[in-house]
Amino acid sequence: MNANLKLVKQSIGSFVQDEDGAQVVEYALIIAVVSIALVVALNALTAAGGGFSQFITRVTNCLKTGGTCA
Repeated sequence: MNANLKLVKQSIGSFVQDEDGAQVVEYALIIAVVSIALVVALNALTAAGGGFSQFITRVTNCLKTGGTCA
């Protein structure tokens, strides 16, 4: 019986000290923040022109002409 308690104690101790899962959570939070920033940025860029397809058209025309595009 004493050996079983010792095994449980060791298992719980190793579980508490394990930090591998923390990296996954950190990466998930970074991805979430970057995704939110992209959505906000695209929303701001497309609001002036009236849609994402029009935004892409403006960028394409700007790259083709080579001039300054506002």
